[in-house]
Amino acid sequence: MLYSMYLSKKQRGVLVDLFSGQFTVQEVLEKRKVTRRTYYRWHAQQYFAAEFKRLLNLARTEHQLVFARYASDIATKLVSLTTAEKEETARRACMDVIANHVRKAKSIDDAKDKPLDAQLPELPPDVASRLLAALANEKIDVS
Repeated sequence: MLYSMYLSKKQRGVLVDLFSGQFTVQEVLEKRKVTRRTYYRWHAQQYFAAEFKRLLNLARTEHQLVFARYASDIATKLVSLTTAEKEETARRACMDVIANHVRKAKSIDDAKDKPLDAQLPELPPDVASRLLAALANEKIDVS
């Protein structure tokens, strides 16, 4: 449901300016002659808060769409930078490739929503006791 029809003209103007990306919150409040106190009070109102959340979710979706659209180009460019002539540029690109790979792997694992016990196979008692014995007899090198 569009909650904007229940908002005042001033509230709609503030939201339009906020989500246009051209102004900071303070600039919008000064432009629309709204105090911080009033702005915070509006966030406590059902319709303003709901419209703000709706617009915020739309903005997040739009930026995710942009990233998805250019992800392969960005990845290709980043991988090509790993062979850059400048050593620092190549090092940073390598670190970014590794970090993004790890982040993707984590998000895939997080999506499973399985507890750790459910992911590990159960060990027979005799195998578990042999592993524990081997670990107990192993010398630990602390250097």
